[in-house]
Amino acid sequence: MALMFVLLFWGVRVVAQTAADQDAAAAITTQVQAAPADNFDFFSEAPVESAEVVELPPKPSRWISIGSPLALVAFFFLIIIFNWWAVPFTSHSVDINLRDFPPAAKRGIAFAVVIFGIAFCFGASEIWYQLRLHGSAEAYFAQMSLGKLIAFTHAHLFGFTTCFFIIGIPFSMQFNQLRLYQWIFPAGLAASLTDVMSWWGIKYLTPNFEWVSMFCGIVFSVSYLWMLIGLLRVLLFPDVIWASDKDRAPRLAAKQDAREQRQHHEGDY
Repeated sequence: MALMFVLLFWGVRVVAQTAADQDAAAAITTQVQAAPADNFDFFSEAPVESAEVVELPPKPSRWISIGSPLALVAFFFLIIIFNWWAVPFTSHSVDINLRDFPPAAKRGIAFAVVIFGIAFCFGASEIWYQLRLHGSAEAYFAQMSLGKLIAFTHAHLFGFTTCFFIIGIPFSMQFNQLRLYQWIFPAGLAASLTDVMSWWGIKYLTPNFEWVSMFCGIVFSVSYLWMLIGLLRVLLFPDVIWASDKDRAPRLAAKQDAREQRQHHEGDY
């Protein structure tokens, strides 16, 4: 299953790069055809009167270029700490086992997990496409209007929240006995929020926010992949027993009993 998503991830990346190369070539051709005749004399002392000459803004201070990305990373960890303080871990939570769910529920959850995984792969392909087309994240967000960035933020916050909520709830309840697993869902959701906030930083403050976006992308991708593997293993391969299973001991005992019964059935003696 993991290999399938790796291959899908690679496939959409190739498609994105090919599409970006084609669009970039078309844009260059259009610019060359639309460019007016240039009669500018480089050695002349006449003043430059072109309307295309722009004045570059001053470089931001280190408080902005370094301090603000670090502050956003600190905000991510602050969310995690607040969750730990506000909702401490307890082993006395609602106990469910997805193996006991009706077949339709198990099939639906597994299907939703896979479709959200495919959506993540195509989201990654959009990143490669835009970087290939514009050259950098800074150039991509620089050409994006405020209205488009607002719509971009709205769509991604809804998508991230819905995805992690639908997948994170059954995952966290299935592995409610493991303290480490209770960090995966909120960490992925916090990384998604921080990632979206970093886009505003790239556009209006400093391109160094791109490092924050990369960090958050790794965090929520690993979080989702972890939950995806855990849920699909429980739903689609119920006979596989891992150390993380809450019912590992009784299931191993039942397997051992069944094995002994097959070996010592009636008529052997």
